[in-house]
Amino acid sequence: MARILIRREVEIPNHLALARLEKCPELGPKLLFFSGGSALKRTSTRLVNYTHNSTHIMTPFDSGGSSAKIRKAFNMPAVGDIRARLMALADQSLRGNPAIFELFVHRLPTDDSQENLRITLDRLVRGKHPLVARVMDPMRKIVRNHLAMFQQNMPENFDLRGASIGNLVLAGGYLANRRHLDPVIFMFSSLVQVRGIVRPVVNKNLQLSAELADGTTLTGQHLMTGKETGPLNSPIKRLYLSDETGRQVDQPIRDKIRTLILDAELICYPMGSFHSSLLANLLPRGVGQAIAQANCPKIYVPSTGVDPECLGLSVADQVERLAATLMSDGDGDHHIAVSDVLHFILVDTRHGQYPGGLDLDRVRSMGVEIIDCPLIGYGPNPDIDDRFLVPVLLSLT
Repeated sequence: MARILIRREVEIPNHLALARLEKCPELGPKLLFFSGGSALKRTSTRLVNYTHNSTHIMTPFDSGGSSAKIRKAFNMPAVGDIRARLMALADQSLRGNPAIFELFVHRLPTDDSQENLRITLDRLVRGKHPLVARVMDPMRKIVRNHLAMFQQNMPENFDLRGASIGNLVLAGGYLANRRHLDPVIFMFSSLVQVRGIVRPVVNKNLQLSAELADGTTLTGQHLMTGKETGPLNSPIKRLYLSDETGRQVDQPIRDKIRTLILDAELICYPMGSFHSSLLANLLPRGVGQAIAQANCPKIYVPSTGVDPECLGLSVADQVERLAATLMSDGDGDHHIAVSDVLHFILVDTRHGQYPGGLDLDRVRSMGVEIIDCPLIGYGPNPDIDDRFLVPVLLSLT
């Protein structure tokens, strides 16, 4: 079998190619996304109409909300974003899946007593709660077993207020599978017919740390997003992975993640929180080298609207920081250039709102090509519309 590199012009969006993919999505292209939170939810759900072969490399460094409580109790990676992406890619037409979805997105009340919440958890474990009773076997037995594993190992002082049932199930599965996430992700993916691959970039309990321009150091992803704490007063200067104490950690990726990157037919750095969702995924050792070795288009989709993590950054600054993060993974034997890790950025200069400015001439000077096309939907919402984004990405494969 011979392998050759070819170049061709493409129409964006390519409606004929999209129509073909819609006829046979199970043979669709392997788009790979480095993703974190909810910004890619609608895009993922629309994507399954055209391909069942997308790959979603997720950040397991979330340190806020329900995930933070579980991470602290069990010394494990965050599972909230993984759970959400599995549900976004699941086949909702499959009999029984709506009940699974309803269970996985349900949160326990925040205003109930711990005693009542433990009674509710016990009813879930015994299958007496209507959310579990509606789930079909064999999924119901698996859910109950994993919730029982969580219940058995739950610390006495664990706070169940606001807990995501889906996160509890995945945490129980993690404990039941000798502290590995991949087996439980694979099992649930098979049972609910997830149309794609979802994997954490590393299977370790690590924190995201940042050094700010004013010299302040933050340890914990939740301190950077402006959601659980106030917005940053000083720009992020440097981002790195650390342990609980903030000590920097050198963490390599696994061979299976490297293989997924090398097999991609398009690599997308999508919109979302720039540092905690996107760059965090690119920090483990080996990510930059794998991306550089992958022979496929590589595209950055900067967020529109306000991103609290991009204080003082233009789109050109973001491109520089994205490329620098990946290029820093090179060494004496593997030099990485901008052209190895980034080919295009996707913007909507007519309707998009980029508070830090664009500075597209500087982007072009880096050798990165600009794709300027409609991305924003109708109405006041400044977010990128999946109805426009998905056809563009698929047309580049």
